[in-house]
Amino acid sequence: MNLLKRMLATCGFSALAAVGVATGAAQAQDYPTRNITMIVPFAAGGPTDVIARIVTGHMQQTLGQSIIIENVVGAGGTTASTRASKAAPDGYTLITGHMGTHAASVPLYPKLAYHPSKDFEAVGLIAGTPILILARKDFPPKDLKEFVAYLKANTDKLNEAHAGVGSVSYTSCQLLDAVLKINPTGVPFNGTGPAMNALLGGQVDYMCDQIVNLVPQIQAGTIKAYAIGTTERNPALKDVPTTKEAGLPEFQVSAWNALFAPKGTPKEALDKLSDALSKALDDEGVRKRLLDLGSDIPGPDRRGQAALNKLVEGEIARWTPVIQASGITQ
Repeated sequence: MNLLKRMLATCGFSALAAVGVATGAAQAQDYPTRNITMIVPFAAGGPTDVIARIVTGHMQQTLGQSIIIENVVGAGGTTASTRASKAAPDGYTLITGHMGTHAASVPLYPKLAYHPSKDFEAVGLIAGTPILILARKDFPPKDLKEFVAYLKANTDKLNEAHAGVGSVSYTSCQLLDAVLKINPTGVPFNGTGPAMNALLGGQVDYMCDQIVNLVPQIQAGTIKAYAIGTTERNPALKDVPTTKEAGLPEFQVSAWNALFAPKGTPKEALDKLSDALSKALDDEGVRKRLLDLGSDIPGPDRRGQAALNKLVEGEIARWTPVIQASGITQ
């Protein structure tokens, strides 16, 4: 009798497990059935926020559900990334990460509560975003050579704005400081938007940041752009020289923004999200908005989950020696 009960119990458990698996698979196939939350690790109005809103606006048309942007600031984007890494892996919580949150954060924060590749599933690369060397409109140097000489001669008198330790603006200027062998006073803000407002208001001297949102300001002359850290001039800012042209070839850097989901998110959901992102990047309206911002839209070979995984691993390897050499960890 006991043996019979055990057999029946085992069969019942197996049946329930099979139902659970079938239900989970069915839910993944039906995904999405409700709103999706997209966490953005920085303040509204910053580069990552703007890019996320552009692509998710089109993605939600493909997916048939709304994508709600939630801005979570703090600790250079790691507060938001930690939260996203611990969210339920069901496809309903995503994060727009970037070079800072999903690469430079590893060497910068020895006690980081997540690992970019171990605690996240890659969805896909959104766009590359070239880095500009910027200053307030009345900053004395006329070109990059004068800018470099001025920084070296007045380092202790100048302040360098950034969007928080670990942000793209912070990491990019860490590379610039390392190249120039200077150690200026850093002024952190809760996001690029507030940092840029301070630069526009002349409250800080200079900063490094992604091209997104900067084109109108540079063209209007409300801030100075000394150079762009790419091998070729950007079509959106044809008058701004590359760092190589301007005499600082050692400083070449371009950031990126990408979509991630918590580790364990079903493949069916990841595939649908990746497909929706790719369709957004192929849409003429989306492309125009991104290109007008100066972004680099990835081609088919740089899209998808595998390509993003490769990018993240390569970027961690790239930024680790830069951060370690700076001697700055949190």
